[in-house]
Amino acid sequence: MADDSLFLIDIDRILREKASGKAKYVPRFVVSYLKRIVHQDELNEFLRSSKDKSGVDFLKACLDFLDARIVVKGRENLPEGGLYTFVSNHPLGGQDGLALGYVLGSHYGGKVKYMVNDLLMNLRGLAPLCIPINKTGKQAKDFPKLVEAGFSSDNQLIMFPAGLCSRRRHGVIRDLDWKKTFITKSVQYHRDVVPIHFEGRNSNFFYNLANVCKALGIKFNIAMLYLADEMLKNRHKTFTVTIGKPIPWQTFDKSKTPAQWAQCVKETVYSLPHATDNNS
Repeated sequence: MADDSLFLIDIDRILREKASGKAKYVPRFVVSYLKRIVHQDELNEFLRSSKDKSGVDFLKACLDFLDARIVVKGRENLPEGGLYTFVSNHPLGGQDGLALGYVLGSHYGGKVKYMVNDLLMNLRGLAPLCIPINKTGKQAKDFPKLVEAGFSSDNQLIMFPAGLCSRRRHGVIRDLDWKKTFITKSVQYHRDVVPIHFEGRNSNFFYNLANVCKALGIKFNIAMLYLADEMLKNRHKTFTVTIGKPIPWQTFDKSKTPAQWAQCVKETVYSLPHATDNNS
């Protein structure tokens, strides 16, 4: 009997739900391509095999599945005795989120929460660690409430303030501008900010596709469809996580706007020892 509570990737169902009556007109070779690019069969096999795991244990299973080795530098900078906002660059869209959740979740006894796209709530093993964020559609009105709930909780928070994975601009792979929410809320709730740099990159195809879509003015994030493929391309690799010293929340005073402070912290992340921009 199928376990309805287990989220599995189902391209046919997604097309039926999103395209409704037009789904039957989508050519089968397109459907087959989509299934292949999101690695539907392989990922569903993993999700079934790990269905009894959740939280940090699920993250460990994901990293094992991807054969990812994580090297942590600056572990001594992880603070104790308080609540913090951990902010990182977002080069990959897969291993970076899994690794940071595992490293910080292991250190803080599982008391961590991601502020992430609400789609990830569908992954049952990851859901206990997620605060779902969706700034569009029906859930947009709940966005401020969910942010407040996250910052007022007794969990350590993990955020990727760029929102999107890094993009390539002028030959350099870097995050886009960081959003200011982590600054304003960290000040409000007296959370020091811990900067983290994750070293990694996606394929040239991914960056070229994102840039072409931007040049054509395509609003839908087509590159996102390829993140599963990028994640599997980055299998069997070693990634370096560099943790910086906590920045006291009092640092973020009126001398700069919250948006300016957000960019300052972003620059701090990219200036951490061992942290580098990725060149094409």
